Amino acid sequence: MAYKIALATSDGTGVDTTFGACGVFSVYDVSDDGSFSFAEQRTVPSDVDSGTEQSSGGCSGGGSGCGGGHGGCGAGAEVSEKVLALADCRAVVAAKIGFGAVKQLEKKAIASFDVECGVTEALEKITGYFFKLDNHISLAKK
Repeated sequence: MAYKIALATSDGTGVDTTFGACGVFSVYDVSDDGSFSFAEQRTVPSDVDSGTEQSSGGCSGGGSGCGGGHGGCGAGAEVSEKVLALADCRAVVAAKIGFGAVKQLEKKAIASFDVECGVTEALEKITGYFFKLDNHISLAKK
């Protein structure tokens, strides 16, 4: 089953941007055999640009962090717009994804992965995971 994966990367080489701060995702097409290729740079609404991400609270901050009330990287209409912009993707990969954003992605059946690694490494691991999942292969290491 062919699908798309969106990665939050500032330079195209590493997953180094949080979901809330990312305004442009690199989208990759994944073919039935698990191979992947770059498809597009997709511009989405940015929480930072709209002023909804809190500079002092952030994802690890106090009561107004991820999904907790107003602002943060998991709350507000901006995340919903961002999730809708990525609705055709099977997975989203970012350095950090707030709880509220994860829940919104789950509602759209989009898997989310919090990782900080190279783009190629992330794509290889996630496509390998989905290949095993789709082909009913055990995920346990042998």
